[in-house]
Amino acid sequence: MAYLELKIVSKSFGGPPVLKDINLSVEKGEFVAIVGYSGAGKTTLISLIAGLIQPDGGNLALNGLDITGPGPDRGVVFQNYSLLPWLTVHENILLAVDQVFPNWPAGRKHRHVEKYTAMVNLTPARDQRPGELSGGMRQRVSVARALAMDPQILLLDEPLSALDALTRAALQDEIKRIWEQDRKTVVLITNDVDEGILLADRIIPLSAGPNATLGPAIAVNLPRPRDRKAVNHDPRYKEIRREVIGYLLGEGGHKHVAVTRRLILPDIEPEDLNAPRTLTSRGRRPVRRSEIRRETVEFDP
Repeated sequence: MAYLELKIVSKSFGGPPVLKDINLSVEKGEFVAIVGYSGAGKTTLISLIAGLIQPDGGNLALNGLDITGPGPDRGVVFQNYSLLPWLTVHENILLAVDQVFPNWPAGRKHRHVEKYTAMVNLTPARDQRPGELSGGMRQRVSVARALAMDPQILLLDEPLSALDALTRAALQDEIKRIWEQDRKTVVLITNDVDEGILLADRIIPLSAGPNATLGPAIAVNLPRPRDRKAVNHDPRYKEIRREVIGYLLGEGGHKHVAVTRRLILPDIEPEDLNAPRTLTSRGRRPVRRSEIRRETVEFDP
């Protein structure tokens, strides 16, 4: 049995299914990237794995135990940082540690927080609040907070999507370095194919919604550690990129939905633009078909 396993999972929110027949297996220590369109249901999928929402059908299990709700065995890094603005970097991370390890002595908790603060290179900013940090630094706090919980699996919900290109590249390198150091099981949600190739062991495309489902997994069999410049010149990189994009634009592309309905045209007679304008015709309201009457006029010659 896989470490993380989803079987025939579906989810809707009162309308057509957002996700349908989702089957996913992730091994322990594996880094998997799920790539898809915006609005396809990627965040819904990560929320299901996190236990934040429940599926309409199917089964989700982590390490042999059914996922029935949120828990400290799953650390989530959201798109929007989700930091408390009145707490410092140290205090935001400590808050999570307090919840997960309430019986630890205070000294051990603080040392644990300092370890993960240093891991994301934020020790000089440990006493600053989120409002004093850049977007990239806030996201690093979110990563440190999730790692400090020592989860069995790390769920990354497009954590770099709101960042500029240079900051995004720097944080990709940070995530890659941390994963190579800790070897946590990671599921990354992204709409960036190149990001998935740089970081993941496998890329799984998610088709367009509604009824989005996972396509065939594509192995990223590029040697580690990966250098982004060297990867760009590797023939296998181009093959992987072509396979993922080919699925997303082809079989997994936008679905066309046909809607049949009866249209009722307005009861308005079109105006004759060739008719001469007169003083009496100016400002005349539109003529409705129902107002037109046929009359027969008889007269003596």
